[in-house]
Amino acid sequence: MQQGYSNTEACRIVGITPRTGRRWRNGRSADRRQKAAPPIHAVVPPSGPSRYLCEDERIHIADRLRERAAVRTIAAELGRSPSTVSREIKRNRHPESGAYRPHAAQARADARRPRPKPRKIGRIPGLRDFIQHHLDRKWSPEQICHALRAQFPERPEMHVVHETVYQALYVQGRGELRRELAGALRSGRARRRPQRQANCRQPRFTDPMVMISERPAEAEDRAVPGHWEGDLILGKDGKSAIGTLVERATRYVMLLHLPNGRTADQVRDTLVETVQTLPAHLVRSLTWDQGSEMAAHKSFTIATDVPVYFCDPASPWQRGSNENTNGLLRQYFPKGTDLSVHAPEHLAFVAAELNGRPRKTLGWETPAERLHKLIAA
Repeated sequence: MQQGYSNTEACRIVGITPRTGRRWRNGRSADRRQKAAPPIHAVVPPSGPSRYLCEDERIHIADRLRERAAVRTIAAELGRSPSTVSREIKRNRHPESGAYRPHAAQARADARRPRPKPRKIGRIPGLRDFIQHHLDRKWSPEQICHALRAQFPERPEMHVVHETVYQALYVQGRGELRRELAGALRSGRARRRPQRQANCRQPRFTDPMVMISERPAEAEDRAVPGHWEGDLILGKDGKSAIGTLVERATRYVMLLHLPNGRTADQVRDTLVETVQTLPAHLVRSLTWDQGSEMAAHKSFTIATDVPVYFCDPASPWQRGSNENTNGLLRQYFPKGTDLSVHAPEHLAFVAAELNGRPRKTLGWETPAERLHKLIAA
């Protein structure tokens, strides 16, 4: 090629494929020339960790960019995500000419890789203190991150995403937040673990159930307030319980005091008493799972004129708002404890605290603010 031949002609004269010629031209060592060359668009398997692009892959990207191949085509040839290839080109191309040079790109990537690196939360004491304070108040990382943007709109160094907070808590030995604060997370765990599949339960009632598929469409899209989801959280050995009610449109929470047990009659009587404290237009339906505590659902409907709809077996997502709320409540009522010791005043305090938290689904309004607007209207 120094004598003026094209790549294709030079490769024909030497007796190699154009692919091998390109590899030689881009700096591959001469001791590999005797090895069989791969097909033109085949890629040598990466020698490093599969998480990172290797030098062979960067050379392939450079070759294919010269041939004006699309990013998605290059990604398919490498077995990588298109976003990985696109990000590699943007991050490691020459800062002035914009050309992508594989060996220079490899050097830039190697220079960025050394660990550990100081994390943002650890570098900014004010940011760390803000996050710690709100974790103590049992705010979620996402709520905290939104509050940071709202309180410090002109200070981008105080803005983080919630995943940054989770990593600061979960990464062992590298957490900038106090390790004990991981216990303030709603999961109650200091490390991540995959969710487990729910067990199937199929209780049967004397009175036939009306299934959730027959619930009005207005309840499904949360457009009309007054449709509630309910459940019980259980104490040690299932001997005590607290009832939970969540309004679907506002996420407003009410807790049921059940100090004497959770039989069907006891749950029904407490539900009737609670429902009658609400305006009629804010109680249109109740959705529950197929737990035995709702065996008296028909008499509840007769007493309140509120229909009860039942979820399908092993389908907790059909009461998503209530399931989420039950998870939040475990911060206050841990599993394996006696729930009968909590007085009605304490239940009211916990409900008020939950109803005073801003919610992303409500445009960062609180459930209490949203419900008060509905009552005032």
